[in-house]
Amino acid sequence: MAIELRHFRCFLAIAEEGNVTRAANRLHLTQPAVSRTLRQLEQRLGVRLVDRSTHHLRLTEDGLAFRDKAATVVAAAEDALDAGRLRSWPLRLGHAWSAAGSFTGTLLRRWERANPDTPLELLRIDGRTAGLTTGQVDVALLRGTVDAPGLVVEPLLTEARVAAMPADSPLAERGELTLADFTDQTVAVNTVSGVTTVHLWPPQSRPARTVTVANTDDWLAAIAANRGVGITTSATADLHRYPGVVYRPVADAPEIPVVLAWRRMPGHPAIPTLVTLFRDVVADTEADRKPDKFS
Repeated sequence: MAIELRHFRCFLAIAEEGNVTRAANRLHLTQPAVSRTLRQLEQRLGVRLVDRSTHHLRLTEDGLAFRDKAATVVAAAEDALDAGRLRSWPLRLGHAWSAAGSFTGTLLRRWERANPDTPLELLRIDGRTAGLTTGQVDVALLRGTVDAPGLVVEPLLTEARVAAMPADSPLAERGELTLADFTDQTVAVNTVSGVTTVHLWPPQSRPARTVTVANTDDWLAAIAANRGVGITTSATADLHRYPGVVYRPVADAPEIPVVLAWRRMPGHPAIPTLVTLFRDVVADTEADRKPDKFS
């Protein structure tokens, strides 16, 4: 049978609500209609998407894999039907925090000069893939290990780790820190999109306490309020100056990879151009930072 956009919307509502009745209310449909639509989708795919054996519906492994694809389909349809985008096709670049660090301004300016007919939209979306797997963006700047399925990952550079702490912390009096300096500290951890967890430390020297936050703004506020200290990358120090918070390098912490990622399917035609431009910006900036060997 023919699968329509309503099938994708129905499945996403069930996946998000975890209940057919609530999904039906959300879609303004009857419960039998929602169940029938889900059954049609499963018959078309030939797999079970939802485990109905418990009171609270759960997605099967196939359902979890299909959820991201369904979200991409719906997001693409909504984007195609946006009248404001008919005359241009913006390239949506997602990031969860700190964008491209110190390269951000140069990247945006050079893109605008070289590609005036293709706007580059920088979108902050809190999440592990910054909206990429849900179809909210075309390409994303991501940090750390990227293990979401169905993505193409292009390494760009690495960033040094730095510590963030209240300006009146005893740690702030030192020019450089090590991971061992945090053993008796409370560490603020961004559990939604951050790259630092307690597993950064050996088991015998992990911080005694953590405080969890959901985004960079809350992370900085928690540190400024002396609720804890944090570890991030140099990009945060470059872009997020915050009253009462100072940054110090962490000498023995491993660097963090920065990558561009996009979905492994036909996408925005300007993605290869963005990859090339980003590499050029990084190379040019690093060349400017090197001392002239003849001076």
